[in-house]
Amino acid sequence: MSRTESAVGGSRVSSLRDRIDPESRAPLDEILRRFPGGVNRVPDLDTRRQLDLQLALEGSPNPDVNSDIDTEDQVIAKHEDGSSLAVRVHRPKGVQKELPCILFIHGGGMILGGLESEDASARMLCQMVQAVVVSIDYRLAPEYAYPAQVDDCYACLSWIAAHTTDLGIDASRLAVYGGSAGGGLTIATVMRARDNGGPPIAFQMAIYPMIDDRNETSSSHEVTDIGVWDRCSAQEAWALYLAGQEPDHYSAPARATDLTGLPPTFIDVGEVDMFRDEDIAFAARLLVSGVPTELHVYPGAYHASELIAPAAALSRRIWSTRISALVEALSVRR
Repeated sequence: MSRTESAVGGSRVSSLRDRIDPESRAPLDEILRRFPGGVNRVPDLDTRRQLDLQLALEGSPNPDVNSDIDTEDQVIAKHEDGSSLAVRVHRPKGVQKELPCILFIHGGGMILGGLESEDASARMLCQMVQAVVVSIDYRLAPEYAYPAQVDDCYACLSWIAAHTTDLGIDASRLAVYGGSAGGGLTIATVMRARDNGGPPIAFQMAIYPMIDDRNETSSSHEVTDIGVWDRCSAQEAWALYLAGQEPDHYSAPARATDLTGLPPTFIDVGEVDMFRDEDIAFAARLLVSGVPTELHVYPGAYHASELIAPAAALSRRIWSTRISALVEALSVRR
């Protein structure tokens, strides 16, 4: 049928756009007014990166957190080509006791993003969870293909574990958090820690994680043209990330055959997100593998809607649920 609606069993199946939460749809429509087709349709990657950062800085899940946080940028390693691995450390101001720690991995399909792009979210988690938050500026594709991104995230995790005293953190309360590509890197980093015998991870929070290069699910075919991350975006990103390499369980965690031994896991994803079905399937496999797993699928939410529409009631509920889960997971010494 040529229309975006079809009749099934005598009832109407609404278009994807009609299924989006109205409060969350308005800011998306404004982005599409400014950038027809969405930022991910901009062909030049450098321009796309600039626009992506511009939009990220315009929005904030909670703009009133900066005064209560101490922030320090550090360089923790040098790569063979002379480039640096930079991190940003946020700590609640005036807190002297040992705190839990969150390794924060930004999203962007392995090709976008940096320390600034989700800094507001990292600061919010620092304040609301009362945790040290370490954000990493991992290398991006296509300049650096896999495994650079996983290598960088694991190097940062190892650095955190080696500097618990300097950072003022409790090594038994270490979590890894990331959204989209950062969600996939969260799972990959935690799997590498499992396979390498550490550092020990208390909790992982993978937000609408990008984990399956095959793009074979129903939702990966369904979400194609709403103006945010969709099938074309994912296909391009996976091609640039893998750069012709065969995927493995670190580059594409959905391919992992062994999910045992992973820490308690939290996954959330929107109903109108192309990653919906691969994330639901992965959560189910974690449960079958004996991994305590909490899964949330939010009706009306699209990819990163809580970042694009932070004022929406749905976005506030998404953040509240995440923060509650992090507080609970990191509140008890192990």
